[in-house]
Amino acid sequence: MSAAAKSPGKFTISQAIDSIGVNKFTISIFFLVGIAMMFDGYDYMIISYTNTQIALEFGVDDIAKGALSSWSTIGIVVGSFAAGPLSDGFGRRKILTIGTFMYGLFTIPCIFAPNYLIFSVFRVIAGLFLGVCTPIVTTLFTEFTPTKQRSFFITFGMAWMIVGWVMSALVGTIVVQLWSWHVCYAIGALPVLYAFVFHKFTPESAHWAAVHGKLGVAEKTLRTIEKRAGKEIPYDLQGSNIIVPPVAAKASPAEVWKGKYLRTTFALVVLYFAGNFTIYGVNAWLPSIMLARGYEITSAYLLAMAQNAAAVIANCTTGFVSEAIGRKRNIILGYAVSILSCFLAAFATGSFWLVLGSLIFLGFALNYAITAVQPMMSESYPTEFRNSGVATIVALGKSAGIFSPIVLGALIGMGFDFTVLFSLLAIPMLVGVLAGLLLPKGAKGMNIDDIAEETTGN
Repeated sequence: MSAAAKSPGKFTISQAIDSIGVNKFTISIFFLVGIAMMFDGYDYMIISYTNTQIALEFGVDDIAKGALSSWSTIGIVVGSFAAGPLSDGFGRRKILTIGTFMYGLFTIPCIFAPNYLIFSVFRVIAGLFLGVCTPIVTTLFTEFTPTKQRSFFITFGMAWMIVGWVMSALVGTIVVQLWSWHVCYAIGALPVLYAFVFHKFTPESAHWAAVHGKLGVAEKTLRTIEKRAGKEIPYDLQGSNIIVPPVAAKASPAEVWKGKYLRTTFALVVLYFAGNFTIYGVNAWLPSIMLARGYEITSAYLLAMAQNAAAVIANCTTGFVSEAIGRKRNIILGYAVSILSCFLAAFATGSFWLVLGSLIFLGFALNYAITAVQPMMSESYPTEFRNSGVATIVALGKSAGIFSPIVLGALIGMGFDFTVLFSLLAIPMLVGVLAGLLLPKGAKGMNIDDIAEETTGN
């Protein structure tokens, strides 16, 4: 299509992106942003497959061993809070690039840590920058994908974190036995290099640029999309033609706790906290629990790996169902099924295959539920403080990951068995069902600019 044949009228960023549908650019963003998330997942989960060896080397008890999973999460929580105002103020691309580089950089000292204290300190510091990255990934998938496929790409995109979990299981199973846990953290430092790849090939969000008055940047991004897609956007891509959606009068992170946003933010925080409490508890202790039940290290880690592999399928599925039945119904469905999965896993004993099947279902159900929350997060707030909303929910929700491994470690130390532990993990998911009832119906079928119109009340 020649420039002359393009529509000379005004257009929104959403109209431009929707006009060419899913394309080569969409797929490139899926991989570029997704790989950053994969390293994120690997970095967090590798501790579950090395904590036994680390605890032995440093000579610490079960509670300190459980806390190994919590140190990174402390950093993640603080970093996630910072991600909101930083990304909303300085741009998605810049902050995600810095965060990816820095968490890789601060993983390097963990390789050479001489004791438990030094290792824990650098896990906290690396976690700070890991926390900066996670909310921005959800926001970028939201702002770069077409409206009709937005929920799918948000949830499927989060599957990259699970890929990182599975990768950590493979590395933890093989590398620890062949070499040592130190090599696992050398692999975890690779984001130092990947940050340069991400920065080179990922443009800034056009939505973010437009609401910040950077129409030249928005135009450049749209032209990059058009070129990489191999399809022409049917509009004259001049910055002056871009319709900027209504901008909220106030755009501070505090706005997510005010007025019409308060109820939604509260419900989403409770949902995300409940889901993370159960998932982090399972992931932190499952390999060790399986070892304690008499499984060999390879079998124990394969059980955990199978559970995480099922989570990838869950992330793909929940996006489709969300588009079909709506955000709210999908969330409640996911948390209700998760309650059942906890009890099935709790009472699965005897046959290895029965245990395997129950853990696969558990991995599927828990990740289906928590990933179902992702579209609602990013769709509930306007662009000017979208990432602040996502970051607030992620930070408070992931704080569950600080407490869950320690609580389960304490219960294990008190002698509670596998059945009791997994039965107790159904309680947070029940709380999630109740919180889901507080949610609005969600933004199914609405583009980013429609959401801006609705959330700003214009």
